[in-house]
Amino acid sequence: MISRRKTVLGLATAAGFASPALALTRTPRQSTGPFYPDVLPRESDADLVRIGSGPAAIGEEIEVAGQLLDAEGRPIANGFVELWQANANGRYSNSRDTSNVPLDPNFQGYGIVRTDEQGRYRFLTIKPGLYPGRTRHLHFRVGGPGFEPLPTQMYFAGDAGNTSDFLLNAVRDPQARSSLIVPFAAPLSGGVARGTFNIVVGV
Repeated sequence: MISRRKTVLGLATAAGFASPALALTRTPRQSTGPFYPDVLPRESDADLVRIGSGPAAIGEEIEVAGQLLDAEGRPIANGFVELWQANANGRYSNSRDTSNVPLDPNFQGYGIVRTDEQGRYRFLTIKPGLYPGRTRHLHFRVGGPGFEPLPTQMYFAGDAGNTSDFLLNAVRDPQARSSLIVPFAAPLSGGVARGTFNIVVGV
């Protein structure tokens, strides 16, 4: 019987991944922000919901997956994809985040994976909480052969704060801005909501 963790960490061939196309919109470069982990968790795999065999983090579980692609739609294999974010309370695991909302000791908060031969990656995490001045978002940084590492952010479709978020709306090109906003939907068979975030870099 395949374990839950192996299922989560395995790269699937499910629908929703990009296929090669010409002249894709490049993913905008965005700030890494002040809360990149200053101390990495003892685990940094693709499952941010649990550390080892411990209890699950609080919050709504979500799955975010996609491909790392060049501007011509070719997959970038063996690239790295980093993800870090606030917990369900809206707090980061970083000493600079001095807010009075609680940390979640069961939330990993950071993960890094390598893309497969089709440029695919996948994370299981939780929907981040809100904190003052920002809409909900996930931080990403990607890198690979022949291109400079790209930091960017992913946003949640339908969040009311998207219309006023200063970093999201600093992306003036509507198509580029739209590429950062991801809808999440639960599969027909139930389970966690899934979103597809393809990251396109210039190589």
